[in-house]
Amino acid sequence: MLHRIRNLILLALPCLFLAGMLYLQGKTLPASSPAIIPASADNWGLSFPNEGQSPVGNASAEALAQYDAWFLGNTEEKVIYLTFDCGYENGYTEKILDALKKHNAPAAFFVVGNMIETAPEIIRRMAEEGHIVGNHTFHHPDMSAISDQAAFQKELDSLAALYQETTGKELPRFYRPPQGKYSEENLKQAQALGYRTVFWSLAYVDWYTDNQPTAEQAYGKLLPRIHDGAIVLLHSTSKTNADILDELLTKWEDMGYHFASLEELPEK
Repeated sequence: MLHRIRNLILLALPCLFLAGMLYLQGKTLPASSPAIIPASADNWGLSFPNEGQSPVGNASAEALAQYDAWFLGNTEEKVIYLTFDCGYENGYTEKILDALKKHNAPAAFFVVGNMIETAPEIIRRMAEEGHIVGNHTFHHPDMSAISDQAAFQKELDSLAALYQETTGKELPRFYRPPQGKYSEENLKQAQALGYRTVFWSLAYVDWYTDNQPTAEQAYGKLLPRIHDGAIVLLHSTSKTNADILDELLTKWEDMGYHFASLEELPEK
């Protein structure tokens, strides 16, 4: 009996972890949620005490600032910083780039090695059209499990070298931890390499390619929760994102927002 109970618990753990992550990303929590940098590895999470206002992160903007890290931009201006995580090409990135070009909206694409290797022409287009191509590591591991500086650096350097080989340009020094998994030591490691770590202040569940949200579901998350200085995370593998991006950017513009590059993040 004990053996059976133990097995049931082990089977349930992954589901409990995922449920916890979605809770942090999608639910409203008290404004008193923790806002300090955890002493050990953690996952980036947000709560939204008030829709339309800046969310609460599990590390405060002030605490992150000492490590050249952000999850919010200029909160005194109706500005949005668009970012896309790109693990692989799924046939939608060019449509996303078309929408960005139509709106003259700069974006940051955080890519991994597979994306550069399999879609070099799209990576070159990103760079040529003035977008930031950021470092999402070469292999997309849990970086919070890497304490050795040399091993941490290899993941970032390998991606940067491949980007330079592909485009002839130096990779911009913006870093996003895979899956939002990080530790205080990671923030120090990235800072020592001259990188700015970029989390996010708005996202929604758009990454399941075989279970995409409807346009209405996407708007239901992305419109009421937009806020001044928002760093928005979207996934380029999402068909929904590709289909709605033109209209989504128009809706945000109608709300008085404009778009800025991560290069325009306020000085710490």
